Amino acid sequence: MKRLLLATHNHHKLQEVQEILKPLAIEVVGAEECGLADVEEVGQTFEENALLKARFGFQQTGLATLADDSGLCIRALNDAPGLFSARFAAKNGGYPTVFDVIESSLKGQADRSAYFRCCLAFVNEKGDSFVFNGTVEGEIVSQPEGLGAFGYDPIFRPQGYEHTFGVLPSDVKHRLSHRGRALAAFVAFLEKN
Repeated sequence: MKRLLLATHNHHKLQEVQEILKPLAIEVVGAEECGLADVEEVGQTFEENALLKARFGFQQTGLATLADDSGLCIRALNDAPGLFSARFAAKNGGYPTVFDVIESSLKGQADRSAYFRCCLAFVNEKGDSFVFNGTVEGEIVSQPEGLGAFGYDPIFRPQGYEHTFGVLPSDVKHRLSHRGRALAAFVAFLEKN
């Protein structure tokens, strides 16, 4: 496989995946470059949404396709925003405005534990589907760090670290993150197959 479609219009995700897969010498292209429309995420789980996007990308382009669905799950909020993380942010003024909404929701809560979950779905050139998962544990900080960062990264501090994903170097984030871990499983799969 020399070319891979990442079924996303999110430039941050595209750049992250391109950086992580660079050693494999695979050209990773985004949905925009292939003229791929967004597909409605109607799944009830991260896996269902990831598979929906990957299968749609493959059907529309004929390219091997990778798609993810991921989210921030805050335990004190019953794992919300979870599956609806991007929509929750958009509904609440985007980033960083949504950080204040989350902080407000956590007032008085002793438990600030959270995790990022990523489900990657891969459809190869034959149309076969495979799924890879990644999770990273951490906590929600009260003061965001690294406001120029991607998504919820400025308020999520991974377990064992003093700073959020918003300020940690990209090589550290790629190794620790939910997407990085799912991609590591994907890379291991590619190396065996």
